[in-house]
Amino acid sequence: MNAKDKTLDPLFVRGQFPANVWEWAFFENAGGSFVPRTVIERMTAYMTETQVQPGTNFPGAAKALERMNTGHARMAAMIGADTDEVIVTASTSINVYVLAQALRPLWNVGDEIIVAIQNHEANSGPWRRLADSGIKVLDWPVHPETGALDIDVLDKLLSDKTRLIAFPHVSNIIGAINDVPAITAKAHAAGAQVCVDGVALAPHRVVDVKAWDVDYYLFSFYKVFGPHMGCLYGKRELLTAAANQGHYFFADDDIGHKLNPAGPQHEMIASLQGIDDYFEALAGHHLESAPNSALDRQRALYELVARYEEDLARRFLDFLNSKPNVRLLGPADPSREVRVPTFSFTVEDRRSEEFPPFTAEKRAAVSYGHFYAKRLIEAMGIADPDDGVVRVSMAQYNTIEEVDRLVEVLDRVI
Repeated sequence: MNAKDKTLDPLFVRGQFPANVWEWAFFENAGGSFVPRTVIERMTAYMTETQVQPGTNFPGAAKALERMNTGHARMAAMIGADTDEVIVTASTSINVYVLAQALRPLWNVGDEIIVAIQNHEANSGPWRRLADSGIKVLDWPVHPETGALDIDVLDKLLSDKTRLIAFPHVSNIIGAINDVPAITAKAHAAGAQVCVDGVALAPHRVVDVKAWDVDYYLFSFYKVFGPHMGCLYGKRELLTAAANQGHYFFADDDIGHKLNPAGPQHEMIASLQGIDDYFEALAGHHLESAPNSALDRQRALYELVARYEEDLARRFLDFLNSKPNVRLLGPADPSREVRVPTFSFTVEDRRSEEFPPFTAEKRAAVSYGHFYAKRLIEAMGIADPDDGVVRVSMAQYNTIEEVDRLVEVLDRVI
């Protein structure tokens, strides 16, 4: 399984996707990744062979249920969790909203939660709304220039009334990696829980919820080469204790139903098997021997991915750092220990909205705006938060040649 002496093969990776997607150099991966053929095939198979109500009443229904259960189980295994600790729903945003409503009955008026300004609004707004029912919300501020979270600030915010800290593993704006184990340990020492938004990390690093000891962890499958769905992990005892948000007859330990009031999306859950199929193909090509588990496989593969993406990041940051009229939001260091390849910047005397049309002329896709992290954009002093920043986000299938193509067109514009 040794991957240390290998490098990621981008041509093999790209070969797993429909060929037409490579007509553009795609740098809006933080908004949603491309989907490999394996996912498309799994969804197509479900919809053409088993598009019925899943259950056990007849063979077609049983096959549909088996496909859904397999998709669910394989996703749980990829992050080192048990199946009943993972809830698959429509999105990360709805997962946080439902979780906040489910935890509120367990807390008292005057209890406190700490919400990081660095958050995507998905892991911010639902917690802040609890203020309407008597929960006190404390802001965890960021450095106004770098956007970084200072873990030592928590010492001033934590108290015996703190029930939860909500923060991102990686900001979808600045790309910096927060120290989840250290923050989690500090929260637990104070008797508090953590809810970690891993949406911006999961496409770039292995997710290992048990090693980090997190209470709740979220990410989006459509950022990790799958359909538009969200994943919520929670410790079993905490999810069991949470209040039912579904139909009244769901039992406390029926976690998958009571915390998914919208109900399961059948064909999409079944198609999640295709994400695992994709990573199995990468493992077969890159790893010397079969991993002991899906989590071990992910750990080995993402070691390759992180090194490869670091090279892409270095190429792009060398360019940005050479421009005195460019403000990079986040670390200028490309090291894989420091950041993922998601970059946001502004250009002096230029509006961010100007840039996507310029890059589109060379079939390079970038985007602009606040990307649902408006509180962070405002805290960092961006004059027009709606115009926001230009964002360039890479994934494991991008190439150095594509980065050079983007740099060439940006160089002319900047």
